Amino acid sequence: MQIEAIRLKNFKCFRDMELKRIPRFCVLVGANGTGKSTLFHAFGFLREAFFSNIHTALAKLGGSRGFQEVRSRGASGGIEIELKFRIKPDAPLATYFLAMEEQDGEPIVSRELLKYRRGSHGQPWHFLDFSNGSGYAVTNELEAVKDERSLQREEQRLKSRGILAIKGLAQFERFPVVKELGNLIENWHLSDFHINRARPEQAAGHAEHLSSEGENLALMIQYLYRHHRAVFDRILAKLSQRIPGMARVEAKTTEEGRVLLRFQDRAFEDPFLARHVSDGTIKMLAYLTLLYDPQPHPLLCVEEPENQLYLSILVELAEEFRGYANQGGQVFVSTHSHDFLNATTIDEVFWLTKQNGYTKIHRAQDDPQLQAYMADGDKMGYLWKQGFFGGVGP
Repeated sequence: MQIEAIRLKNFKCFRDMELKRIPRFCVLVGANGTGKSTLFHAFGFLREAFFSNIHTALAKLGGSRGFQEVRSRGASGGIEIELKFRIKPDAPLATYFLAMEEQDGEPIVSRELLKYRRGSHGQPWHFLDFSNGSGYAVTNELEAVKDERSLQREEQRLKSRGILAIKGLAQFERFPVVKELGNLIENWHLSDFHINRARPEQAAGHAEHLSSEGENLALMIQYLYRHHRAVFDRILAKLSQRIPGMARVEAKTTEEGRVLLRFQDRAFEDPFLARHVSDGTIKMLAYLTLLYDPQPHPLLCVEEPENQLYLSILVELAEEFRGYANQGGQVFVSTHSHDFLNATTIDEVFWLTKQNGYTKIHRAQDDPQLQAYMADGDKMGYLWKQGFFGGVGP
């Protein structure tokens, strides 16, 4: 599944922004405060709204004033989020649209729409259409329908105007497009990795995916060792290539029922506990665990992966993010590193600028000067460092 376009209206610093022709590996560059994190917050908002409701999602993002804080400063009207995506490469382009307003101090879903085109011409078919808590969804198998008049629409009323219609309908096999969108939102990974959260011992338990903050890293290493040994060995081999002297990593369960990470350096007989190894070692292990997950996420969002990592590793890390994307996932990365950026191609890079308090996004491939320099063999990181990304410096 691939997201091909994102449109945000009245969402924090994005007054009216559309990111088009998004590649599978998408790299965002911009000064602090231009909105790189905010774009990732839009993904986080949808995920929270999917699991709970828009009131909770707005409160997590905007605090007690929720809707008013999330809506762009100085803006009026509602907040809108739109995703255009394909559930597979040859599938029709689907569009999910969500509009929210505030009524009597409470946020509501004023419109929720899922539509897609069956061909290159004509109006898209509406698969799901809800307004203010009521609407319809198509129940018959769309692949077998040749005429829009044959669509079987089932009227539904939600128990609250603050919940998403896709939340319930994504549980049913007879709504395939909604189900795939629900799977995407439910399973995308928004990395908010904290090294200090990954160091301490963990209570014994079970983990099949690395958590957003990485506090279950020891449990994940234990799971991979026990159930996916080939994946574990591959991660260890990659880690050993990048961390000099690294011979072994293990997750050991103590008598007290705690799981701790231990790292073996070839130069020493006794292993080191996680609290005694470098930040870069912990972070590289976490990224490798994420990238070689046996059940990969459909979408990854990673902020500034260059922090705590040695410069020479960044090119390899960028290539691994790209490899993850090329295998069917999609990766969004924000960065301030020209070394990381040097490993990207011109079609993978976008940069953000602020104009009159709001964010604008530029596509590197649309800039003729950048095209010319790259055609002559230059690299994106050097061009950014030399000031060729209009409106933003390194």
